[in-house]
Amino acid sequence: MRTLPELIILLGLAIFVIIYRNNKNGKSYKEVLSKVEGIYDKYAPYSFKVVREKTKELGQEYTIKQYVAQIVLLGGFAALIGYFYFYSIIWAVVYAVATIAFIPYLAYLRCQRVYSEFIFEQIQTYTTNVIMEFNTTQSFVKSLEGVRDSGIIEEPVLSDIKKMIELSYQNGTIDESIEYFNAKYPFYMVKNMHQLFLQITKEGARDAGESLENMSMDIDALVEGVYRDQMDRKNFHKRFLTFAAVLFTLVIVVEFMLGKENYIELLNIWYVQLMLHIIILINVYFLITGEKYYNEDVGAE
Repeated sequence: MRTLPELIILLGLAIFVIIYRNNKNGKSYKEVLSKVEGIYDKYAPYSFKVVREKTKELGQEYTIKQYVAQIVLLGGFAALIGYFYFYSIIWAVVYAVATIAFIPYLAYLRCQRVYSEFIFEQIQTYTTNVIMEFNTTQSFVKSLEGVRDSGIIEEPVLSDIKKMIELSYQNGTIDESIEYFNAKYPFYMVKNMHQLFLQITKEGARDAGESLENMSMDIDALVEGVYRDQMDRKNFHKRFLTFAAVLFTLVIVVEFMLGKENYIELLNIWYVQLMLHIIILINVYFLITGEKYYNEDVGAE
């Protein structure tokens, strides 16, 4: 049975070898990273490639150092849990490797959150400025052109606004262009605003000013609610991670209560080890579910 000092020595040697190789031959390190990114770019879904590129463009993509820090912290925590649960260096390594393998998925969730927050801000800007432009132009298409030329909308929303303008001139109506945009960005604020413009266009501009003012107030209320939800999510995330860490350490607390020798004796029973693995899997499922909740559907109204 391996002891904790042996585990620390082995991990220290592994870290030393990695650092030594990195300092001695920087090209090898860069070549490995290049190959890993090449494999990722080849097999990653197209939609996520777009999301990741936008995250990079926004300057919110993790650096190599940040990814290494995640590997060290999460992998190290998993190794400690695996070791203190089973007093086995094999299970420590297995759980450490399995945890590190999940880091790309966590990066995926984070990129989705950053991208959805960006899209929501762009849609908020789009709806608010279309209403402001309409007060001047009294034309929905001219309002779209004003927003397009304002320089405040970025890709990919900008291209979709250009497509709306193209469809409007091509068909002579705004119906298809609105259907196109609603399908791409199914936000309540978008659908409600577009429905109002359809009514104004087909029924005339009578009392349009008051209706648009009420619509602006509704949009402000929706936006306030979404940002409040984002703040609540962040507070929840901090408490959630703390609670998850406590869940993982409960077995270790029980171990100290029983005593190390008694605990190791229990580990000789196969179903005790099975129960410990099940506990870890349940806690991992709980943790991943919480991470998905925190990162997904940000900006949903």
